[in-house]
Amino acid sequence: MIILDTDVLIEIFDRGSEKGNDALERIVESGESIGITAITLHEILYGLQKYAKPLQDVLQLPVLSYTKADANLSAKIELDAERKGSPIRRTDTMIAATAINNSAALYTLDLKHFQPLTSLGLKIFH
Repeated sequence: MIILDTDVLIEIFDRGSEKGNDALERIVESGESIGITAITLHEILYGLQKYAKPLQDVLQLPVLSYTKADANLSAKIELDAERKGSPIRRTDTMIAATAINNSAALYTLDLKHFQPLTSLGLKIFH
């Protein structure tokens, strides 16, 4: 399974985006199933509702719930990053924990935030 990060979805929904077209093509070619996290759904719905964009496409994607195990791992990741002096956004740790606990690869365009988490088992879709 591939979990799509918010930035990838934004590019895909932007029908004129070359990045989005490339991302969609790579996903289709992979043959993997796709989904999003509940956190990504929140971020996308917030933006779509704020800018009065249609919601139908995003509401059809499978959504992985944010579980107690995800919350536990996310908190550990966030705290460890803070202690190392390299804080990570809370929503990013939540998305990463969900991907790790579901043995899914995360498709993101923001490698700077997520690359350090590969040492914890986060798989990045390339």
